[in-house]
Amino acid sequence: MKRTIVKSLAVAALALAAAGAQAQEHYHGGAVPPHAQHYDTHFNHNQYYPVHGMPVNAVPHTAVIVNQPGSRYYYSGGVWYAPRGPHYVVVAAPMGVYVPVLPAFYTTVWFSGVPYYYANDTYYQWRVDQNGYEVVAPPASAGDAGAAVTQAPPSDDLFIYPQQGQSEDQQASDKYECHKWASSQSGFDPTQSGGGVSPDQAGARRVDYQRAMKACLTGRGYSVR
Repeated sequence: MKRTIVKSLAVAALALAAAGAQAQEHYHGGAVPPHAQHYDTHFNHNQYYPVHGMPVNAVPHTAVIVNQPGSRYYYSGGVWYAPRGPHYVVVAAPMGVYVPVLPAFYTTVWFSGVPYYYANDTYYQWRVDQNGYEVVAPPASAGDAGAAVTQAPPSDDLFIYPQQGQSEDQQASDKYECHKWASSQSGFDPTQSGGGVSPDQAGARRVDYQRAMKACLTGRGYSVR
């Protein structure tokens, strides 16, 4: 579920308590010093996390083990850990690995119509072929505050009414042929991840695709909204 932009102070306080409790359970010295936590405010995420480099005696028992050639990581609640001798240390998320679930607290951020799932300075994207979420590099426009939105873009779905009594088979054939034509005209294919185009082009190409679909279907005797 997409988080709302406005979060109450009570939620922030609970998040701080939870992060502090988790870190305190595993931190070498018991109580977690203030410098061992950071407050992530990107995209109004507003959650506390232990800082990178913080040593811990043990990882949470719910942690997911993520193996990479020559390395092993542990992932829990948006926090990543790596073994260091007999103990562990909080680290940055490794690029290109997959996890089965997102953190309990995450923010969905849209760049040019493409969704990213954000938590603790880390971006995730859903990969159908892997049935999991991949840790990915920040989108190129992530540094532009105006490029990110936390509201979903308009859907690609169209409401199509057969004005000439077209049969279901005819409707399916017309929709498929118009989809192929609209994709060839716009370079955008909504059946592919991200429309099959780069994130910075997705927004404009999606609009072109929808215009082409409407033109094609209208020409074949459909009312399209």
